[in-house]
Amino acid sequence: MGGHWADFQYEIYLNGMSGAVPRLPTDLTRLEELTEQRLGPGPVGYVAGSAGAGSTARANRAALDRRRIVPRMLRDVHERDLSVEVLGRTLPAPLALAPIGVLSIMHPDAESAAARAAAARGVPFILSSASSTPLEQVAEAMGDAERWFQLYWPKDPEVARSFLSRAKAAGYTALVVTLDTPMLAWRPRDLDQAYLPFLHGVGTANYFSDPAFQAGLAKPVHEDPNAAVMRFVGMFSDPAKTWPDLAFLRENWDGPIVLKGILHPDDARAAADAGMDGVIVSNHGGRQVAGSIGAADALPGVVEAVGDRLTVLFDSGVRTGDDIFKALALGARAVLVGRPYAYGLGLDGQAGVEHVIRCLLAELDLTLALSGHAGPGTVGPGDLAESAV
Repeated sequence: MGGHWADFQYEIYLNGMSGAVPRLPTDLTRLEELTEQRLGPGPVGYVAGSAGAGSTARANRAALDRRRIVPRMLRDVHERDLSVEVLGRTLPAPLALAPIGVLSIMHPDAESAAARAAAARGVPFILSSASSTPLEQVAEAMGDAERWFQLYWPKDPEVARSFLSRAKAAGYTALVVTLDTPMLAWRPRDLDQAYLPFLHGVGTANYFSDPAFQAGLAKPVHEDPNAAVMRFVGMFSDPAKTWPDLAFLRENWDGPIVLKGILHPDDARAAADAGMDGVIVSNHGGRQVAGSIGAADALPGVVEAVGDRLTVLFDSGVRTGDDIFKALALGARAVLVGRPYAYGLGLDGQAGVEHVIRCLLAELDLTLALSGHAGPGTVGPGDLAESAV
């Protein structure tokens, strides 16, 4: 890409010479409020909402906010390199776009727009099983850019096998298996609107286009959409799965496998013992268990348990460049960002997602430099202090 991610700020200032200002705020924490004003309560609630009274989403923020960066001076930071090795791939920065389903409720260009934005910036795009766009179409929109496939592990093993072979054929390199959603949590914002897009056949594109899924239907999807929706609901996830079932994934996927939703060190060890390649410390952005531990509070224990054996990634609560710095300091190799890019998509399509990526990485680049670091590799627990927020 040449230059530094931080150069984005000068681009903005130079554009200002001709009277142009950014279309979206550069303080990404303002995007949620803007989205609330511009989109309908159903879609906004589905993306912004959390489990229960929202205590876990707040705990995610508190866990990051409580940790404060301790900048160091007079270190040579004039040349910086944010690239990292993740799962055998070199990424230009320690960032990937988290899997978010049903993006068509935010913008008609949906997953394809977000994927194109990620591709344009060299950031991996993780496609949700529950996308509104078939995985092949998203792959096509990305060319040969880095993409990973997120699996909601269905009850029907034939559908699971079919998803994995389709993802492999479409050039998805890593498999991200979400473990924390064997059923949907109690989500009052969605319940109060009685809003669940899947029941309207939204977010079911990978299933409805799947030969193994179609094989279980008496009639084609378009002839009896309700039957298709009910088959989807019946197989979407499987609360009966246990650790030995991971062998199935290894038999049917020959790339890296990462387990998402790990919060306990013993679960991280079990992942390593099962031959997995990585874990994502995540509580699903506070969407699954109300009253759960904040993800950044769980991160150090997981890193201590398996950091030498597995790639540890971080997700849940990331809103700013300094949040990414803190996750790296706590031992994550890279982070996933979710809701901010969904808001960017809702507000300004592909350009909105690119804006979010560029703001995050410009701020990370500047935070690293101003704290005395020329790249992610030198950041560690000693760069943080805990305050009693």
